[in-house]
Amino acid sequence: MTKLTNMLSHRRFRHEGGYGYRGKRAELIERTKRFIKTELKRADVTYEELAERLREHGLEETKGSIAAKISRVSFPVTFFIAVMKAIGKEHVDLGDV
Repeated sequence: MTKLTNMLSHRRFRHEGGYGYRGKRAELIERTKRFIKTELKRADVTYEELAERLREHGLEETKGSIAAKISRVSFPVTFFIAVMKAIGKEHVDLGDV
């Protein structure tokens, strides 16, 4: 690609509000983080209490490990499902995420 083509492509992606997959991924990560935090607050469950509930289900988590996972949104979908079940949320509308 020529220098001019690179510049035009960069401007087009910036104008479209993101860099394709990376932009969408970053948005999804942020939305997932907000969703989990909102649902924990709605259920009035702290990270400490969540860790206890998850341990009852055989998942060895601590307040710190939960905070780190949610902060980075670095966890498998099974963790997300376990969290939702632990706070009593049996149904998740993905449109809310």
